[in-house]
Amino acid sequence: MNGPEIRELHAMEEFATASRLYARIWGRDTTSPPVSAEVMRALSHAGNYVAGAYEDGRLIGASVAFFGDPIATTLHSHITGAAMGRGIGLALKLHQRQWALARGLKRITWTYDPLIRRNAHFNLVKLGARPEEYLTSFYGAMEDAINGGDESDRVLTAWDLTAPTETLTPGYASVGLAAAAHALRNHGGRPETGPADAATVLVDLPDDIEALRRQDAGAARAWRLAVRHTLGGLLAEGARVIGFHDRRSYVVHRTPTSAA
Repeated sequence: MNGPEIRELHAMEEFATASRLYARIWGRDTTSPPVSAEVMRALSHAGNYVAGAYEDGRLIGASVAFFGDPIATTLHSHITGAAMGRGIGLALKLHQRQWALARGLKRITWTYDPLIRRNAHFNLVKLGARPEEYLTSFYGAMEDAINGGDESDRVLTAWDLTAPTETLTPGYASVGLAAAAHALRNHGGRPETGPADAATVLVDLPDDIEALRRQDAGAARAWRLAVRHTLGGLLAEGARVIGFHDRRSYVVHRTPTSAA
């Protein structure tokens, strides 16, 4: 089956359709979408990236990005929304990659919720991007279907466009894990902290943080604080996330300085 058609958006009716799509994905009223048609129009007119994915003439995904710092090297991808499980998000990111390379850019950055396992797997394993910084409550509390009023912790992630385009192999993050310590373990659905003094440590995630936010806000907050303290603390110390193991655990390598 052919993939979706990806193209840049330029007309107000296209931006309005994308805005409504974002509102549906994030469970928000169409009067308060994550990005308005007017903002997309301004960004596109100024030469930034606004693109949509189409299937049989129907918009099924969209992505908005703008030039970032360092100037002339970086594109910051602000939002990408698409129907899940059909390769639409990947098609949008690959189109965005080619768009950035055509303009001489060397990397794309974006933020994502570090607690959502499918996003971590997509970003780290499928794309080969790497978290660089933990950002506490980046947007404040967000009242939508995805964030459920939780604080919006994010990790700033960078995709090196000069690296090979091949996706990582499923066993990539398994190398050297025999001696890894569990700095944060999923123990019966609850976060359990452990020693983080090994050269390589694992940081588990909950099975489904979005469902947990709806069903048990206390448990969801416990996970938020545990990941913030563990993963955020490791990144602040200079440790590097080198992979994502078994679709559930960040693999973090502590440099000699951060491990001292």
